[in-house]
Amino acid sequence: MALPQVTDDLNDEEMDKILANATVAANFLKAIGHEGRLMILCHLASGEKSVHELELLLSARQAAVSQQLSRLRLEGLVTPRRDGKTIFYSLTDERSRAIIELVYELFCRDSDAAS
Repeated sequence: MALPQVTDDLNDEEMDKILANATVAANFLKAIGHEGRLMILCHLASGEKSVHELELLLSARQAAVSQQLSRLRLEGLVTPRRDGKTIFYSLTDERSRAIIELVYELFCRDSDAAS
């Protein structure tokens, strides 16, 4: 897939759309730009997890996990589901999964093979 060319002949409407898309993308990247949030998304890429499961997987305190989940929820990247007293989280859409898969491909796959 080729990236579009930004040229001087774009009209104001096209430039506004590009800027709006850049803002959305930047906010998305900021949200995943923290290792704790990135790890949460990595774990959720394999399926829904409870807050307790995420605490165990991340070896983190509930307060820290909840804080990161709150930011991911605010950015629209994760969706909560309550079952009794337990809250489960899942990825909101395929964009997050696609990014996690790309990050894995670029940064993790070779290190897995070396292990």
